[in-house]
Amino acid sequence: MRLLARHAIQTVLRQENRELLGGGGAGVRQKATTGYLKLAQTAALEPEKPIQQVDQLKNSPLTDTFGRHHTYLRISLTERCNLRCDYCMPAEGVPLQPKANLLTTEEVLRLARIFVEQGVRKIRLTGGEPTVRRDIVDIVAQMKALPQLEHVGITTNGLVLTRLLLPLQRAGLDSLNISLDTLKKDRFEKITRRKGWERVIAGIDLAVQLGYTPKVNCVLMRDFNEDEICDFVEFTKDRPVDVRFIEYMPFSGNKWHTERLICYKDTVTAIRKRWPDFQALPNGPNDTSKAYAVPGFKGQVGFITSMTEHFCGTCNRLRLTADGNIKVCLFGNKEFSLRDAMRRKDVTEDQLVDFIAAAVQRKKKQHAGMLNLSQMENRPMILIGG
Repeated sequence: MRLLARHAIQTVLRQENRELLGGGGAGVRQKATTGYLKLAQTAALEPEKPIQQVDQLKNSPLTDTFGRHHTYLRISLTERCNLRCDYCMPAEGVPLQPKANLLTTEEVLRLARIFVEQGVRKIRLTGGEPTVRRDIVDIVAQMKALPQLEHVGITTNGLVLTRLLLPLQRAGLDSLNISLDTLKKDRFEKITRRKGWERVIAGIDLAVQLGYTPKVNCVLMRDFNEDEICDFVEFTKDRPVDVRFIEYMPFSGNKWHTERLICYKDTVTAIRKRWPDFQALPNGPNDTSKAYAVPGFKGQVGFITSMTEHFCGTCNRLRLTADGNIKVCLFGNKEFSLRDAMRRKDVTEDQLVDFIAAAVQRKKKQHAGMLNLSQMENRPMILIGG
């Protein structure tokens, strides 16, 4: 292996005794049909791959030591955000890095191209809040021009969708995830420490009008929004949206406590008290969300169970932070700087690929248990990329 990759492996080996477990996951886009959203019955069945293709995947820089091939890259475009959600960052905010420490647009696009050439087929743009980037529409357009890249999505708080979504659609945006933890205006202002609930709802409705099936991400927390579980399910009755309940996860500065965690089984039980026929749907092989629906509703509901039932075994996701670090696990605290390597004039693109491979090879079989995670040093969520 080339010098740079060898150095990366040696550096990590010196830290081996301090490493903790890691894992992650990824989702697939689902389309609306009549009634509630459905996956094809064959969604969980993967066609057999030719032997040559299997060998290529095994030897890919994006395949880890457990045979997981990573085709999904989440790129954080900024550390800045126009909200202050309490599970995402401390109330006082987070120290922002100097602009020189962050990836330039050209560096983001170069790394996206390199990852796609190695096998990534889906990219999701995150933040911070990616729509605060003035060049977000151009970034989407340039990524959509990459040969072999099949899907470009975005995760957003939805505040400016009514202004930006149409230009983003024209640029080729394939999907969007919208963060919304309450259907009550006053609660929205409490959790985000900002105003704008009406704009988020308008953005969701605009997305539906433009033909998208938006995913609405809701972090459930005990004694905060658990009384709105059925309201969110009702939200899917007349809208082809995918409401996804996310188990509350520990990150630096978000004051995580096990008492605030609501496990998905308890949520399903609560929903079935009102809708006894609330039923599970088929899932794809790399889905992070367990899909359910109320028969006859246009939308569906999903459960992201990172804390109580991890999905590390089928993880196909990597993350690139705004400052250029590759993060192979959302909960892992080991990162590798692609920015520093890329900015060295003596580093070739082949060496950069070797560096990526070295990072992927260090990915653990699964992340640590939630009590251990709560004691780990990790970035606040806003500095990782949602």
